[in-house]
Amino acid sequence: MVELSRLAATRASGVGELLQLLRDGVPRTKAEIVDLTGLSRSTVSSRVDALVGMGLVGPAGEAASSGGRPPARIAFLPSSRVVLAIDLGATHGTVAITDLAGTLLDHATTTLDIADGPDAVLDWATTTALDLMSASGRPRSDLIGVGVGVPGPVEHETGRPINPPIMPGWDRFDIPARLRTVFDVPVLVDNDVNLLALGEHATAWPDADDLVFVKVSTGIGAGIVSSGTLQRGAQGSAGDLGHVHVPWHPGTERPVDDDRDLEGIASGPAIAALLRERGVAATSSTDVVSLVRQGNREAHDLVRQAGREIGAVLASLVNLLNPSVIVIGGSIARAGEQLIAGVRETVYRRSIPLATQHLTIVQSRSDETAGVAGAAILVIQDALSPGSRTWDAVRADPSPVTAVAD
Repeated sequence: MVELSRLAATRASGVGELLQLLRDGVPRTKAEIVDLTGLSRSTVSSRVDALVGMGLVGPAGEAASSGGRPPARIAFLPSSRVVLAIDLGATHGTVAITDLAGTLLDHATTTLDIADGPDAVLDWATTTALDLMSASGRPRSDLIGVGVGVPGPVEHETGRPINPPIMPGWDRFDIPARLRTVFDVPVLVDNDVNLLALGEHATAWPDADDLVFVKVSTGIGAGIVSSGTLQRGAQGSAGDLGHVHVPWHPGTERPVDDDRDLEGIASGPAIAALLRERGVAATSSTDVVSLVRQGNREAHDLVRQAGREIGAVLASLVNLLNPSVIVIGGSIARAGEQLIAGVRETVYRRSIPLATQHLTIVQSRSDETAGVAGAAILVIQDALSPGSRTWDAVRADPSPVTAVAD
């Protein structure tokens, strides 16, 4: 059997780097790769043959002949492996299977309660993932990794949630170890907003090197992309907007001595609580969204005000990080334009002119599969990067190495 672990001995020689060149999907001959990389012909030939043997690249027709046999072209094969992506929210779960380009092949979504705990939720996720793999007809050996997003802070190195406020029973639970009992591949876990930022950046704003994704739903959080790279901070807690205390500011309707954190002021449940105070029946983010869509004036006004409160925090972030794009997502953002209008109103008024000169504040373009898209990208970036930790764990097809003609 040909194993990807054979690459362990050749990491330093750049097989992974060559794969990065080919991941754009453009068919190339070995001679063209030599010209692009400056490597010797023998080095390129051996690295290409290694990738062909692993099934990650394959023949892609022939180039025009300049005399003699036409040279063969090779290209990256996204369909050669698959990724399982799991997006767990406070009240929903989505499991998907994608190829190595992040293309969604199949997915399943259900309503769930994250407070049911890791055993019940991960049992559902595992069963659903196995069903999707079976329906796809792909063997387990094609699986390159599993990505998981959860609605709480995650210690990046271990993949364990740390004191997640809306995830009772999940504190320090070893999610990767639990999933590896079923799927013998690397398991990567991250905060759900980080994954939304990855997905939005890759699919909608690939040219924006500095982007902030803000999710407003049952909780509030942010994913920060700076210089094209997701920023997690020292332990993985970067972007926790929800626990930023918001002092009184011009434009707020709160008393001067009210300095609650942002989540207690502007999240879906917080808006629902304010609606109840005004005699409107609402208990959750879902109720708030329904009321806005029904044209309820109280809900409209309170969501707009929530946008102003969020904007007050984001104005400081804009001054500090100077992003070019702020994307507003989550269930409350999908209710309409009220939230983002409130955000814009405050950010543009309270941030310095240089920071807002070319700042774009937009609503997320992603749908309910954005979380799994980001989880898949997390795995793909890790698995296919040069010197990846996953080369050792993933097995290739049991077919022999086939050399590609020069």
